[in-house]
Amino acid sequence: MKKRVCWAAACLVVLSSGAQARSIYDGAWDLVFVTQRGACDPTYNFSVNISNGIVTHPNLVRFRGYVARSGAVRASVTVQDKFASGTGRLSGNTGQGRWSGYSGTARCAGYWTARRN
Repeated sequence: MKKRVCWAAACLVVLSSGAQARSIYDGAWDLVFVTQRGACDPTYNFSVNISNGIVTHPNLVRFRGYVARSGAVRASVTVQDKFASGTGRLSGNTGQGRWSGYSGTARCAGYWTARRN
């Protein structure tokens, strides 16, 4: 369960909602999530795709968020009894931000980094 909590928290941080025209951030991005507090895995790596400012990952069904034209990122995800949300900013080919979440009564938090691939 610990791994799924971190994975969900990580994924949601860079995911987003809202329809907009083609974004300068569109494309594939590699993400690294680091847990600083809580019982989640220390790190988790994966890739996402951004299209028209909307971030997608093939294994996440219940998330929403977006990347604004300014590069501001806001997202959240729910997987069964787990929830995570995060914010941050993309700039050029990199990005960073903070995430936090829970699974039942367990809480986790940390930071994320992104690099366009």
